[in-house]
Parts: sequence; structure tokens; C-alpha cells
Amino acid sequence: MRAKRFLRSFPMKLWIILAAIVAITFFSNDFGLVDIQKTAIILAAGIDRTADGFSLTAQIAVPKGSDRTTGGTSSVEIEGQGATVSDCISAIYAKTGWVPKLVFCDLVLLGEEAARANAFDALDFFLRNEYAPDSCLLAVCEGTAAETLKATSAIDDASSLALEKLFSDAAKKSGRVMTTTLREFAIGYYGRSASGYMPYVRMSSQSGAQGGSGGQNAAGGQGAAGGQSGQEMIFSAEQTAVFSQGRMTDVLTEAETFAFSLLKGNVYGGTLPSDGITLAVLRNDGSVSLAEEPTLQATLSVDLKVRLAGRDAPSSLENVAKDSVTEEELAAAESALRGAIGSLWERCAQSECDLFNLRRTLYRRSAAAYGTWKPLSQIGTEIRVRIEGLR
Repeated sequence: MRAKRFLRSFPMKLWIILAAIVAITFFSNDFGLVDIQKTAIILAAGIDRTADGFSLTAQIAVPKGSDRTTGGTSSVEIEGQGATVSDCISAIYAKTGWVPKLVFCDLVLLGEEAARANAFDALDFFLRNEYAPDSCLLAVCEGTAAETLKATSAIDDASSLALEKLFSDAAKKSGRVMTTTLREFAIGYYGRSASGYMPYVRMSSQSGAQGGSGGQNAAGGQGAAGGQSGQEMIFSAEQTAVFSQGRMTDVLTEAETFAFSLLKGNVYGGTLPSDGITLAVLRNDGSVSLAEEPTLQATLSVDLKVRLAGRDAPSSLENVAKDSVTEEELAAAESALRGAIGSLWERCAQSECDLFNLRRTLYRRSAAAYGTWKPLSQIGTEIRVRIEGLR
């Protein structure tokens, strides 16, 4: 009651003055925020192994002009080296004077050597950093991450933005790319299965449509604007790197990657190439189960509903109208897919990469049964593939 009386007795003019003070304070104070001119907004981070530790290549966003001809965002790559990834970030700060900001870092790219040693030696910093999002995408690249991030992309101004296009939801639903985030990879690394995967990035060159090699700078070196002899690069990520105990053990082929995606049940609009035809996937049901009796046995199942998307030779008008696939063609597609699934399992068994989290499943189900776990190569497997055509 006393509080209500006090508020009622408070003059209206004082309320207005108080509101004005709060508004002026809010809109005029930066509350300790770093000036944008002093901030390095990191779009992507590439990590490579060195003799003394790590080398981190940060791709930093550099705004262009605001007019139509020069608008957009370009990037610059700055390298820092140190015993840890944190030391590399500090080195970039010392070189540029910009405060590195990881809140917009949506991609962490590992060089092949860094991935084969132990991926989490490099990723530990990003997992601990409260400003680095655990939803950032992870990928491995052929060669070094520095070369990949510094490449001139034919798709986008910044190579990291071109790479992120490969990892879109549409690409994932096609079954051609298996994406993962820092959070998902960490769960697999620290879990019972101690396994994981990342898309494996390769790049190929094509001649630039415009311009040529960059002009020579004052030191006689080649200008960066022209890239490598005026060539623009195209990225692909249809292969998948698999990890066991944090180390990259193998790289799945495109067919094995697609089979992996089908087993996960991720495909909603992909195509399945077969002998002389291409089938469009309308429905994808995939699963991997583990039976304990009489011995441990994994069952890998894929159930597809497809329609004909195209043939490698002209068809009759009646065949085009019916849009039908023969039983022989469906059987050939089932055989090819069964072979890809078998090859996928063999690769995982050879490197003890538990991609399907069978160890975790068994541990949650029965501690006693988990004690009887055998190497993947000694676990029985059954592959079930069923492909149904559109009626």
C-alpha cells in the first residue's frame, strides 16, 4: 500500500524526465561493445598442423562499398601460429589489431593432416569458447585448410560462403552430402562409440570468366586479386571422412556416402543412379538395429519408393506415359545399393569406426551385453534392401 501511495504521489513531470534519461542512455551508450572498425568478424576458421603446433587461417569479412556495383562482402585471410589454437587467435590479434569475433563463425575447416592426428586437439578451443557457436559446421579438406580458404571461388566472393552452400538443407536432403556440427561431433567423440564423420571437401579449378592473373605488387610478387593464374575453384563435398577416437581413418566414396544417408533416412529428394536409368527417391526409410542373441548381429535396412527420373536411351511413347520401371531394373538397383552398403560396413569395420552408434545402443540396453562387445569385423551383418516403383 505504501508503494502504491508513493507511485501515485510521484509527479508526472518526473516520470517523463526519468523516461527521457533512460532513453538517452540506451541509445547513446555502446555498453562496452567493441567498435566495428576494431573488430575482426571471422566467417570461417581453417586449422592445419605444424611442427610447433597449429596454424589457424581466419577468413575475415571485409565490407565493400554500398553502391550497386561494389556492394556485398569480400574477405581477407589472416594466419596465426602457436602451440594451441588459442595462441593462434592471439597471434591474429597481435598482427591486425582487430579483436577476433567468433560469434559469426559458421564453418571450421580441418586440413587433412590435422584431421588424421586428432581432430579434437584443434576443436577443443571452439568447444570451450563461449562465443563460438556449437552449431558451426565442420568439414575436412584435401591438402591444407589454408589453401582451401584462400582459393578464389567461382560461386561466391568468399570461399567459406561457397562451402556453406554445399552444406545446405537441400544438399543434405539429396543424400549427397553428410553434414555435421561441432555439437554433434563432440557427442560422438565423447560417447561410447567414440566415432564421427565430416564432409570431405575437394576443389577443382576452372578458368576465370573475367580478368586474369593479378598484377605484380611492389615486391615483385603476384597480386592476390587474380587468384592462382586467374583460375577460379569449384568445391565438392560428396565424399565423407570417417573418424575413430578423434582421428580420420578413411574417406567414403560417393556411393558409400549416399548409402550412409539412406540408412540414416535423410533422403527426401535425391536420385539413385542404376544400370542405364536414374531413379528419383520419393520415400526413404532407413534403419540400423542390433540383435544380441544368439550372437551380436547388425541389421542394415533400406526401404525406398522411387519413380523413374530418366534413361540413357530414348523410350517409346507408351513407356514415357506409364513412367514405369521393370522388375529387372529394380532388382539391379537393389543389388547395386546392397553392394554400396556392404562396402560401407567393411570400411567402418576395418577402422573400428562405429558410425551407427551400435556401442552406445548396446550400453544403454544392457551393461552385461555391452561387456561382450566384439570388434566390428567380428559382428554379423544382414543387409536388407527393398525398392518399390511408383504404381
